[in-house]
Amino acid sequence: LKAQARSLGLEEKWPEVARTYAQVNQMFGDIVKVTPSSKVVGDMALMMVSQGLTRAQVEDPATDVAFPDSVIDMMRGNLGQPPGGFPPAMVAKVLKGEKPNTDRPGKHLPPVDLDAARADLEKQLEGKKIDDEDLNGYLMYPKVFLDYMGRHRLYGPVRTLPTRTYLYGMEPGEEITAEIDPGKTLEIRLQAVGETTDDGEVKVFFELNGQPRVIRVPNRLVKSQTAARPKAESGNPAHIGAPMPGVVASVAATVGARVKAGDLLLTIEAMKMETGIHADHDATIKAVHVTPGASIDAKDLLVEFDA
Repeated sequence: LKAQARSLGLEEKWPEVARTYAQVNQMFGDIVKVTPSSKVVGDMALMMVSQGLTRAQVEDPATDVAFPDSVIDMMRGNLGQPPGGFPPAMVAKVLKGEKPNTDRPGKHLPPVDLDAARADLEKQLEGKKIDDEDLNGYLMYPKVFLDYMGRHRLYGPVRTLPTRTYLYGMEPGEEITAEIDPGKTLEIRLQAVGETTDDGEVKVFFELNGQPRVIRVPNRLVKSQTAARPKAESGNPAHIGAPMPGVVASVAATVGARVKAGDLLLTIEAMKMETGIHADHDATIKAVHVTPGASIDAKDLLVEFDA
């Protein structure tokens, strides 16, 4: 959760995030928190802190809230039901009248042909052989797994890295061990990182199994030189702004389309958390300022309605 908070620019508000996590847990009925239910509570807490929402506002039936997709999925019953069920008022607000599923979630899953699913996945991954562990990961979390394999293709076998190194990188003088294949171990020691060049690259000096190495890599901390996006005007009902930084996952809105209150406009993804952005009133779309895959900051103008 702290890594998610850092990625959303909320690390300085960590005490508030922790307090909000406890409040969300109570709102959801003091549920058992293990993956994935613990992450759902975290998704909601991060959204509330990033948008400045209080528990009272979330629970108020008159206050419209765009809940993260993970919260909607859980309230639908797709993770199962806690003893006694979720609080009825919270279910009603999140699902907007949709009836939740109170059966065992797996009861409604269609049968899966494992051999066909494996063949389809290997085709998507351009012939890469898939073991049972990866196939299970894909069947449970298809989008997350494909994103992960895309990162694997770009950066190599990142699964072998220690978790802290994967999330935060290494410090000069730090040494790690990575077993990239059974019996094939790499001892990696970071020596120094050079200055960023005009083209945004840095030299990295390190030892690989005792041998000195130097590589040149892009410095992803360098801010983009592209022009800043326009910001949504606070209090302007014609402006739909981003509630948090992230990446635009999909865009349903089209210029000239007529939308009703509650219609989905687009979805934002941040640290595996998807949040749907919905119209808060009936309107005609005047402009769409983002496209799928675009990186956005909080309060960036996403969609504009006719005044």
